[in-house]
Amino acid sequence: MDVLAPVVTLFLIMDPLGNIPLVLSVLKSVPTERRRVVLVREILIAYVVLLLCLFLGNFALRFLGLESETISIAGGIVLFLIALRMIFPGEASVAGDTPEGEPFIVPLAVPLFAGPSTLAAVLLLERSAQGQTLPLLLAVTIAWALSGAILLAAPFFYRVLRQRGLIAMERLMGMLLVMISVQMFMNGVRAFLAR
Repeated sequence: MDVLAPVVTLFLIMDPLGNIPLVLSVLKSVPTERRRVVLVREILIAYVVLLLCLFLGNFALRFLGLESETISIAGGIVLFLIALRMIFPGEASVAGDTPEGEPFIVPLAVPLFAGPSTLAAVLLLERSAQGQTLPLLLAVTIAWALSGAILLAAPFFYRVLRQRGLIAMERLMGMLLVMISVQMFMNGVRAFLAR
């Protein structure tokens, strides 16, 4: 299994550059000396969620009777909708109305970092990997580490890229994600028709 393609896919879906303003907004009520600790904790929780999805997700799918074609088509649709939201953002925020104080699990770990689209992609990649769990674990870990490093450096990236630069990067990532989502959808339809 090629590790690079899943890394790029998961990195684009996690969208760390696009999430920088949200992360900074959620952490603004946290004391400055605690922000890094809270963010590291949330990134580690997100990694645990990703690993649970990677190792237990296939059992859940089998229990529900879902086939890989269904996951591919549904994953393509979900990714497409998320990519459209990245390209044409609305007023609604992923973080929603967050309570004051330190965030715990919600909204940073889930859904901002390990959201539904990321988990769907992990499930789909695991299903298509056909027992090659180690390369997929490596891909998930690399994408997680890259995204986590960018989020830990959020203040730096915000100073360098500013709001407009971050928006431009998110739109570019959204365009790439549109293409990936269409390919996932087409692969699912092709596999279904070939049965």
